[in-house]
Amino acid sequence: MAIEADYLIDRRRLKLRLTVWRVAAVIAVIAALVFAAGRHHGLSFGPHVARLAISGIIVDDPERDEALALVAEDQRVRALIVHINSPGGTVVGGEALFRQLRQVAAAKPVVAVIGELGTSAAYMTAIASDRIFARDGTITGSIGVILQATDVTGLLDKIGIRPETVKSAPLKAQPNPFEPFTPEAREATREVIMDMYDSFVAMVADRRKMERAQLAPLADGRIFTGRQAVANGLIDAIGGEAEARAWLAEARSIDARLPVREVEFGDRGRPWFDPFATLFGKSQLSERLTLDGLISLWQLGR
Repeated sequence: MAIEADYLIDRRRLKLRLTVWRVAAVIAVIAALVFAAGRHHGLSFGPHVARLAISGIIVDDPERDEALALVAEDQRVRALIVHINSPGGTVVGGEALFRQLRQVAAAKPVVAVIGELGTSAAYMTAIASDRIFARDGTITGSIGVILQATDVTGLLDKIGIRPETVKSAPLKAQPNPFEPFTPEAREATREVIMDMYDSFVAMVADRRKMERAQLAPLADGRIFTGRQAVANGLIDAIGGEAEARAWLAEARSIDARLPVREVEFGDRGRPWFDPFATLFGKSQLSERLTLDGLISLWQLGR
């Protein structure tokens, strides 16, 4: 009987140990999920400087806007550094990012650091900041809007294909690769392009404190090096993140010793998704092929 009693006591002790370990494991999982949720929105548990990476093709992104709204509201975020390496993107994508960054800038300092490339809608993104840094060899500028279409009617004639279209008015679905681009359609399309272009130029003139006449020769779609951009007033200074932190410390009294935390959103907040993103993710070429509507994008032939 004594042996049986000892066995039962050992069993109870073992079950107690297992229960303790299970509870500890559950607590650890909950803590990890809370930490991951915080990182997903770019938040940390103390004062810090947030860093937002903008790369590739810029499109409208509600998850990015939500993450930036949290940055604007979080009192622990002392400033935001926007790292840009992008040829641009859609007009709406650039405009949405510009306006969201201006909301952040209303609450705390925002600094842009352009890497290799920051053109078109990416430059629109940069001018939302309080100060813009770039390298000597950075390519920036390309202020403009473009809509591209292809007329394949000549090719279809040669191979004996005749597309038929029924539409409510002559300008519906123009430009259209299956119809000639008429002078009336060209003029209507140009009016839309110029309206978006005027909006872009107005943003630059306002943010860079330039007269439209002064800006006109710089806003013809050309690109600039970082040094040229500084000389023409399109950016503020040559430098990278170190110079941005120094400016924040000197001009805005943001402690240079504060840690930097990434603003994460979308797939960037889900590390386990990365292998699939790498395997099935779109190339820059395929991203461009899927862009709809007007784009503000600097395109380099490869």
